[in-house]
Amino acid sequence: MAKRLTELQENEKDVSIKEFAERLNLEILHAGKNEYMHISTFNISRPGLQLAGYYDHFSAERVQVIGEAETSYLANLTSEQREKACDKLFSYDFPCLVITSVLDPSREIMQAAEKYGRNVFRSKLRTTNFFNEISIYLNELLAPTETVHAVLMDLYGVGVLIIGDSSVGKSETALELIQNGHRLVADDAVTLKRISDRIVGTSPQSIRHFMEIRGVGIIDIRAMYGAGAIRETKTVDLVVRLEKWNESKQYDRLGNEENFYNILEIDLPLYTLPVKPGRNLAVILEVVARNHRLKSMGYNPLEELTSRLGANKND
Repeated sequence: MAKRLTELQENEKDVSIKEFAERLNLEILHAGKNEYMHISTFNISRPGLQLAGYYDHFSAERVQVIGEAETSYLANLTSEQREKACDKLFSYDFPCLVITSVLDPSREIMQAAEKYGRNVFRSKLRTTNFFNEISIYLNELLAPTETVHAVLMDLYGVGVLIIGDSSVGKSETALELIQNGHRLVADDAVTLKRISDRIVGTSPQSIRHFMEIRGVGIIDIRAMYGAGAIRETKTVDLVVRLEKWNESKQYDRLGNEENFYNILEIDLPLYTLPVKPGRNLAVILEVVARNHRLKSMGYNPLEELTSRLGANKND
């Protein structure tokens, strides 16, 4: 089993105001008192009801977004009413307010932001398009994460997570696969995120593109094999466990056993490959990836063989 290097991280992050603005292409209209803002939920709010005075179910922990409808509503209030509505809204400690469609914020919004030290941004996108962009960003930012001791490869477009005990041959097998034209995502430590119903893997920045080969030392895959030999992220489609050959253990010979490996509460297909001298693990892993692609397209070689044998008996 892959060794968990860290516990499952909580779905909360502190994000710098500058990073948030750069990632979503936002203009900073007012920076709050702190360099960082706390993001604790994927959800987003449009505080139209709150501007009208209804706060019974207000989710102040969410990013607040004001579009054309809210801006039009505020424009139809008197200056005194706008000041009261904005002051009430900004008295709540929300992470930030984003104004969409390049709309100009009212004087009362900026006064309230300065009074309470809130972050205010402006987007060029229409409200619906901005919702799509920020939803993707927040899902990636707050995705449940864990780091495992493993290797992640892209084989024929299939994300293969290779696990197993230390010194079983994970990195050496990955190196041979790279020689065969496949791509490395991460070696030794793989950071896994659950985004919706997918597991996406990447390498920690500090060791990205590097690989440890016993007897050789540290090598730089990108420098040695070029940019085409690596990729930054990959969805994990299946897990392969390498283990030393156990003569007393019965290994799957027909492919009729279904085993799964649970990562962040998602079950992925698991293949266990015994390791012993003379077995070309790189070639076998290529076969595993090709076979997985065939099965995902509805072709099952065992069923095809069974069908042929049944046809021969009837002849």
